[in-house]
Amino acid sequence: MHAAQIESIDDIETLRRIAIGAIQLIGERDAKLAASDRTIAYKTTENEALKLEIARLRRLQFAAKSERFDPAQQPMFDEAIAADIGAVEAQLDALRAEADADRDTPAKPRNIPQRRPLPPELPRVEVRHEPASCTCGSCGGALHPIGEQVSEKLDLEPLKFFVRRDVYPQYACRSCETITAAPVAPAIIDRGIAAPGLLAQVVIGKYVDHLPLYRQEAMFERAGLAIPRNVQAEWIGRIGVALAPLAAALKADLLARPILHADETPVGQLDPGRGKVKRAYLFAYRSADHTGPPIILFDFGENRSGEHVREYLGDWRGALMVDDYAGYKKLFDRGVVELACWAHARRKFHELHVANRSPIAAEALTRIGALYAIEAEAREAGLDPAALHALRQAQAKPRVEAFKAWLDETRPKALGASGTRNAIDYTLKRWPALMRYLDDGRHPIDNNAIENAIRPIALGRKNWLFAGSERAGERAAIIMGLLATAKANGHEPHAWLSDVLTRLPTTKDSEIGTLLPHTWRPAAG
Repeated sequence: MHAAQIESIDDIETLRRIAIGAIQLIGERDAKLAASDRTIAYKTTENEALKLEIARLRRLQFAAKSERFDPAQQPMFDEAIAADIGAVEAQLDALRAEADADRDTPAKPRNIPQRRPLPPELPRVEVRHEPASCTCGSCGGALHPIGEQVSEKLDLEPLKFFVRRDVYPQYACRSCETITAAPVAPAIIDRGIAAPGLLAQVVIGKYVDHLPLYRQEAMFERAGLAIPRNVQAEWIGRIGVALAPLAAALKADLLARPILHADETPVGQLDPGRGKVKRAYLFAYRSADHTGPPIILFDFGENRSGEHVREYLGDWRGALMVDDYAGYKKLFDRGVVELACWAHARRKFHELHVANRSPIAAEALTRIGALYAIEAEAREAGLDPAALHALRQAQAKPRVEAFKAWLDETRPKALGASGTRNAIDYTLKRWPALMRYLDDGRHPIDNNAIENAIRPIALGRKNWLFAGSERAGERAAIIMGLLATAKANGHEPHAWLSDVLTRLPTTKDSEIGTLLPHTWRPAAG
């Protein structure tokens, strides 16, 4: 065989191997493309599924706002939904990051929600992140600053204790040997280890943040200091006694108001004789809007007897917004004016409508809603009591009278033992008191203000467990009333209480009013 022929055969074999290799490469490429297509399809499907899940959770989150949840359940529901949304968004962000890494070209920038700036008054702790070297990693040249990128994130430290040292220097006169020094300031708890800030923290943890003392004990231990719960309890007992004069002065201011809200809620009280917890009550009182800065107070009673209310209010005469509890009835026999709550009347029809979509209930809700729309219009316009009274007379009174006529006409059509008849009868029974909100622009339309003040107690009483005695219940009522009034007047509770506990030992009885939460101003400096 000629050399030229052999050379040709070698070329053919080489070409064959090249062709086989090319076919293999093409097959591998096709397999990778197919796998990539499957991955893209999967990620696209997962991406859309996550978006749909977020949309569903958002709808559920906002829809829940219009539902009437138990106040104790609503925060837990909100937290659960928010946690689910955060988890799904984190999955979606991770998926997007993978997709961006797989792209040959950069992805289009996504619309990222603009966060609110962090409060400028917060202290800044700056951490600088310098490059590992001061020379260029590419050419070795020196690096020169041209600017900086700043990222601010909110951070915190756990409870951080510190020791406050109050030093009182002593000076002597060499001429007469007289010693001069600033007097040692008295404290709420003499010779105790707790400064006002710590005392305020324990009180607010229990009565504002609903943390029982054993949980606070564990929190303090994690922060490096053991403060047994019985010590905390002793502090709270002493603080309750110290704050009693403020509560008495606040009560005097409350009873000077012409219009009040009142309500009551059950709490537990230890019954050592039977080894059980019995039911006691906190009676709540609040000044009405348009009568001055808000005042909220609580009174502890071992039972629900109306005598507690009559004893607390004493000789007070004015207009009292209450529900239909019989304990208030004797007050109205001795000159107190009864105001009834339109929200309670509305609630009867709302429950009926939820139960069976009653058209009568729907009509009642529409008519009552028109009255509340007038109140909302007045709030938005900032009307004073005189202007509000005129608005109610012009717009609300005709609607109220038409509602009464409709109730009288509808009642005979309702079955005797039905929910419809019960809702109508409740409203007609309370009608004279319901009408009285029209008589004065200062009269509230409902008792929601005091119910909102009671709501934290309903949340917190599960964590307080119980009041150990009547005296303990009275102390708790004093503390909770003062803190509720501070919050209602826009004060941060810890700032108010720590300042009051600092100034109270040196405040004269005649000046106690300067520390009350509705008149308080922070100490200068």
